[in-house]
Amino acid sequence: MDPFVTLSSGQRMPLVGLGTWKSAPGQVKQAVLAALDCGYRHIDCAAAYGNEQEVGGALALRVGPGKSTLLIPGDCFAGWRRSDCLPQELSREDVFVTSKLWNTKHHLEDVEEACRTSLAHLGLSYLDLYLIHWPMAFQRGKELMPRRGDGSVLYSDTHYRDTWLAMERLVDKGLVRAIGLSNFNARQVDDIISVARYKPAVNQVECHPYLSQANLLSHCWAVGVCVTAYSPLGSGDRPWALADEPRLLEDPRLGAIAQKYRKTAAQVVLRWHVQRGVVCIPKSVTPSRIEQNMRVFDFCLSEEDMKQIQSFDRNERFIVPTVERDGQRVWRDAEHPHFPFHDAY
Repeated sequence: MDPFVTLSSGQRMPLVGLGTWKSAPGQVKQAVLAALDCGYRHIDCAAAYGNEQEVGGALALRVGPGKSTLLIPGDCFAGWRRSDCLPQELSREDVFVTSKLWNTKHHLEDVEEACRTSLAHLGLSYLDLYLIHWPMAFQRGKELMPRRGDGSVLYSDTHYRDTWLAMERLVDKGLVRAIGLSNFNARQVDDIISVARYKPAVNQVECHPYLSQANLLSHCWAVGVCVTAYSPLGSGDRPWALADEPRLLEDPRLGAIAQKYRKTAAQVVLRWHVQRGVVCIPKSVTPSRIEQNMRVFDFCLSEEDMKQIQSFDRNERFIVPTVERDGQRVWRDAEHPHFPFHDAY
């Protein structure tokens, strides 16, 4: 299986990348180094994660003239052993790096500055992919989460279509190779395409067997937009998880499938993603797990097992900011005019 997907921009994007959301300060640099050393060539970042400088520190040690990591021989990632690997000099073109524009930077005058700040933190001259992190604009400024006195978020009326025009200028200037979306629903994807000079290459969304996104995937693929799954393993480490919420990797049905293939539950889920053509960016700071998450190209799930995992779908989102109102947990941004999750998909 080819471990890449070709984007509408013509770029080849690795199907498995390292996610850096929730990676604690002091850990993400070592995680990126471990990932590059075991064959990852795709790193997913965002300004809002607050760790792009650490990611940049790792890239500076491994990418560029005179720097080296490991060369994985033969069929990419299939059955390789660390002892088989040879030193390899990584050029900038060998590593696919994504970042994202945060909600407070949607105004046309702020987009380029935000992109250049991410580039500076990452130590790069261009990004392979730059995404609008959410379709919802927040009030302009330096605060990540601008709030009123009562704690509610201050919104902006900047429309994501206008933000897209500024994103396209980044391509014109060579600051980014491709642009895309994150957390956009199907209607919003179509809305962008209707005004785009450069079609969005990717829509990055929460996706895992409990939220399979089958309808959104079909729609995006039909209009030539690749889908990347964030939280592809169900984000069991999310700090707001409730004790009674299901944990995907502990699902006994998944465990039975994993035992059959002599793989971990995580490897089976990641294989399910890539086997249906979805890019995935599992996050870990543990070197052994980072390496395990890449070992998904040396086996194939049967059609029956693919369908069984698809049947786990609960249409349940785990990664939506919530607040407590009148004793109930509700979506924090549900009143924003561009909140994406009121639509069915």
